[in-house]
Amino acid sequence: MVATLHSNELTMQANILIQNLTQQTQQIIAKVQPLRYQEFSFLSWKEDENSWSILECIEHLNRYSNFYFPQIAQKIKYAKHGHETEFKSGFLGGYFAETMLPKEKLNKMKTFKDKNPLHTNVDISVIDTFLAQQNQFLELLQQAKNVSLNKTKVETSLTALLKLNLGDTFQFLINHIIRHLHQIDRIQTAMKNAGRIKSNT
Repeated sequence: MVATLHSNELTMQANILIQNLTQQTQQIIAKVQPLRYQEFSFLSWKEDENSWSILECIEHLNRYSNFYFPQIAQKIKYAKHGHETEFKSGFLGGYFAETMLPKEKLNKMKTFKDKNPLHTNVDISVIDTFLAQQNQFLELLQQAKNVSLNKTKVETSLTALLKLNLGDTFQFLINHIIRHLHQIDRIQTAMKNAGRIKSNT
């Protein structure tokens, strides 16, 4: 299980936040890596035609990384404000990060068309892409130690007019991954209940 960090009205040492995010990312990598050794039939199974498979969940996450990571890299490279000791989560940023966390009963959210992988042609390579992106995320976290997590702003996928501070953006992305890892757990449970495919792990 990947540990979660609640961001609403969070104030903490910036280096502690980076440390927590790094640990969470390492846990995510460790959880996803075993999927590389599963059969395609396992990874592509879905409850019904409108449900996502494990591969589609991973592809969805990759599309978010494709949007955010290049921008984050640029924001860090050209940051005008250096490292600050304390990080304070913004009201909107903390709210968005918090809403991403999985609940006991999944709170469904509308997925933008360009981020929706349903019925797309995905294969096992999306897992390798995901793992490579998470290693890139670890590098971005290290680079972020030198800039302000509060004053460095990142545009959201909702609109370029809405920006979150870098610390909240990092936590939003981590919580979004955790949310879909829980979805993958539910897919595997549904698979076992249906008696269709057994996991090799």
